[in-house]
Parts: sequence; structure tokens; C-alpha cells
Amino acid sequence: MPGPNLNKVFLIGRLTKDPELRYTPSGQAVTTFRLATNKEYMTKEGKKEETCYVTVVSWGKQAEVCAEYLKKGNLVFVEGRLQYRTWETQDKEKRSTLEVRLENLQFLEKPDINIPSEGEENGEET
Repeated sequence: MPGPNLNKVFLIGRLTKDPELRYTPSGQAVTTFRLATNKEYMTKEGKKEETCYVTVVSWGKQAEVCAEYLKKGNLVFVEGRLQYRTWETQDKEKRSTLEVRLENLQFLEKPDINIPSEGEENGEET
């Protein structure tokens, strides 16, 4: 019997560049953006900083809104889940990546715009 599972990610960071919007062959919108999250800590040599870069993916109406309003440098709160994706290149090389599937996004600085959550884009309540 499988045990409990949890796949939830919360991040605060800045976009490293403007989001990229594309459409699948079936016409569904997909937006991808990179988020930089920083961690500061002290060592014997002084203050150090690490940056972690995370790819975030949104779909549907949420993807179109993200593409319209998100810009490089925006400070945002991201809520989502980890998603493992694999594909094959034209040279038949297998590739894979771990990314965050966006469920909810909030601006932490102006502009004061709410991005619809994943369920709201289909008229569902979450």
C-alpha cells in the first residue's frame, strides 16, 4: 500500500529574463521562465551568496497572462509542483529536466496584478 505523498514547491525570486510564450501543435499556450533565488550565509571569509536557477512552466490562460505581465527582474512568489520531463533530440539523444509546474504566482513588488491559479483558468475553484 503506497504511503502519503507530497509534491509542493514554494519559491521567491526574480525573473532572469522575460518569459517565453509558445503554443503546442494543438494550440495550447505554454510559458517558460527562469527564476533566480538567492541564499546568503556567513563563512570564516565573510558573507557569501549562492544563486539557484529554477525553470518554471505554466499552461493555458495562466501561461498567456504570465507572458503578458511578467518581465525580467520582477520579484515573485511561485507555488507549484516539481515535474520531471524527458525528450529526445533530433540527434536521438535522450534529455531530461526537472522543472516547476506553476500553480499560483503573486507579484511581491508592483505591478499589482494577480495571475490566475491553475484551476481558475478552466473556471474551477481551487
